[in-house]
Amino acid sequence: MRRMPQDKLSLSILAVSLRGHLPIVASSVPIYTRRIGRVGLVTLALVCAASAQYREYSQIAGKTQAVGIRSLPAKLSFDLEIRERGEGQTATTFTSGNDNGYDLTRIRGGVDLAPARWLNVYVQFHDTHALNLPLAFTAANMRDTFDFRQAYVRLHRANVEIIGGRQELRFGGERLIGISDWTNVSRTFDAVSAKVGGKNSVTFFTASVVVIHPTALDMHTGGLNFHGAYGSITTWVRHTTIEPYLFVKRLPRVLSQQSIYGTENEVVPGVRVLSNLPGHVDVAVEGVLERGSFSNDSIHAWAGNARVGYTAPVRWTPRLQGEYDYATGNSQTNPQRVSTFDQLYPSAHNVFGLVDFFGWQNIRQLRFNFELNPTPHLSFLLQQEFLTAADKNDSVYTGSGSVLIKHPTGGFVSDHIGTGFDLSSKYVIHDNLVLNTGVGHFFPGELMTANKHGAAATIAYASLTYRIRASKAGRPK
Repeated sequence: MRRMPQDKLSLSILAVSLRGHLPIVASSVPIYTRRIGRVGLVTLALVCAASAQYREYSQIAGKTQAVGIRSLPAKLSFDLEIRERGEGQTATTFTSGNDNGYDLTRIRGGVDLAPARWLNVYVQFHDTHALNLPLAFTAANMRDTFDFRQAYVRLHRANVEIIGGRQELRFGGERLIGISDWTNVSRTFDAVSAKVGGKNSVTFFTASVVVIHPTALDMHTGGLNFHGAYGSITTWVRHTTIEPYLFVKRLPRVLSQQSIYGTENEVVPGVRVLSNLPGHVDVAVEGVLERGSFSNDSIHAWAGNARVGYTAPVRWTPRLQGEYDYATGNSQTNPQRVSTFDQLYPSAHNVFGLVDFFGWQNIRQLRFNFELNPTPHLSFLLQQEFLTAADKNDSVYTGSGSVLIKHPTGGFVSDHIGTGFDLSSKYVIHDNLVLNTGVGHFFPGELMTANKHGAAATIAYASLTYRIRASKAGRPK
């Protein structure tokens, strides 16, 4: 209802040559999947992956290769990241036969200067492109020609850290605030943040999200309009982390349901709890409220998610997890109340399946994950999602928060959005080179088929990521 578009996924397989661990993409060959029978099978030609944490938003796997250059000043270092991902998607915009295959390239380079033990100055650029993808299907976060991604001053001493400038903000599982690193142009904020504490800590920030301009300088708009505090408590309860938080969003110009312009003032309190229980069981629960005003309308929304996982203490450490997600929709019964949950600035990849079609707004999800780790460097993940609308009188929303299917007058006849099936993996090669592959298939439900979004879609990808850091001592950061 109030957010920017996010890149759509897909697949191709990369032919890669290695020279000194640096990936060089030689060619891209499309991979196709097929549906067989009533229920359907999704096949993937190659599945390799690295040990990764699938329980949250996928974290960066592998290590940064450290290179020592004696001629460099001791207080200066350089870093570089190269990522290439081939994607292919069938039924783009849910239209049969509308298929796309393309490559997303991303280069980041940074300079870190440490003139004192308590002071760092960091500047990072990025250059991203979406090759072989028509502009009509290219979202803003898929391409950004040479721009500044980060530029900040960091003051740090003991258990206090203050950062001012363009920076990353990411908290918890990144369901509400994250950098969306899966996208080709990941999110940053122009902000001032301060973290206080060690095992028990709190981070305060005042910020404004950076808006991507693919052919111009990226800038924030509207001043510092997003504020908050995020805590982490690890010592109160054994084997448990408690994360209370409070966010405040203030936007100067929004349009109400009565077409009246005004300001948005939204307060978002919440808490996230993670616990490791006896018997190799782990639990994670999060609940969040939203209250405030949206021009002349009031905001009354909430969301929650719960996960229970079991990791077997045997070879390959198989792990089974069940998950339930919920976010309110707008019932339309009160014309002056907005009840569609605002997912803020999330890392939305694989929250509702690898297809990345849907966001944490007006939705219910029941999901089951099965993970295998044959080696410390290799992981496989199998997922099944069952998706329904929380309220048939509200729209279906994308992972970026925009409307995917607008609700008809009187609401949808069915709340069944559809089901998804995913297979993905990560593999760390020589510690520094990471291979990710995956395929996801979405089977549209009655809500989708009745509203001109009935084509089943398959998305798949293969990517390589390499990171290096050069300093006088040749040590990782």
